[in-house]
Amino acid sequence: MKRRAIYPGSFDPPTYGHIDIIRRSLQMVDEVVVAVVYNPQKSDFLFTPQERIDMFREELKDVDTRIEYDNFYGLLVDYVDKKNATIIVRGLRAVSDFDYEFQMALMNRRMKPHIETIFLMTGAAHFYTASRLVKEIASFDGNVDGLVPPHVVKRLKEKFAKKT
Repeated sequence: MKRRAIYPGSFDPPTYGHIDIIRRSLQMVDEVVVAVVYNPQKSDFLFTPQERIDMFREELKDVDTRIEYDNFYGLLVDYVDKKNATIIVRGLRAVSDFDYEFQMALMNRRMKPHIETIFLMTGAAHFYTASRLVKEIASFDGNVDGLVPPHVVKRLKEKFAKKT
């Protein structure tokens, strides 16, 4: 049986930190489902779920056969079961991330004891990178090169050019 993990997140936009976590996850499991979270009642996302998936696809072509892209709304553990996975992958940057993620992992385990959560520390090069910071910098036409792939930089510029 294949080991399948779910890597959930808003990924608005995908960063090199997210990509690093996906690539490192593939060292431990056979398949990773990159699950873009969306909330139909929320409109504060910069990119649609499909746009976020497309950005990942463009960057991860070399491992595309081992990645499934999807989007979901609702309880993560229900989604994990639906996708026939048993592992949730979460990236950590700081102690504050751990506090939140640890609480969520324990709650998920309470609801579905057969699902494990694996925490991966973000690589040192991506420690300070957060999608919300990337969006804020890009919104003021700041330089986000090196934080996100070049095709994401281009999409950010296009999105913010439309907003002005």
